[in-house]
Amino acid sequence: MSETEMIEQELAKLIDIREAFLEYLDANIPKDKQGIAFDFSNSPTLDAKSVYEHFYKLDYQARKIRGFLIGKLKERP
Repeated sequence: MSETEMIEQELAKLIDIREAFLEYLDANIPKDKQGIAFDFSNSPTLDAKSVYEHFYKLDYQARKIRGFLIGKLKERP
């Protein structure tokens, strides 16, 4: 697998993790009347451990990709 293919694969993982995080939020926080923005007016509570788990996966994947990209940029003349 080429480095470009590996980076593309890692970016796809990042998008999947982001989607899972948004699905979690969608399932646990109601939307406003227009159905677009989250409605925090009723002060919904979320399981902090679940939120952290989603965020950690997202953050880890982003940092992993950042390392690949910085390495590639340093290789450039």
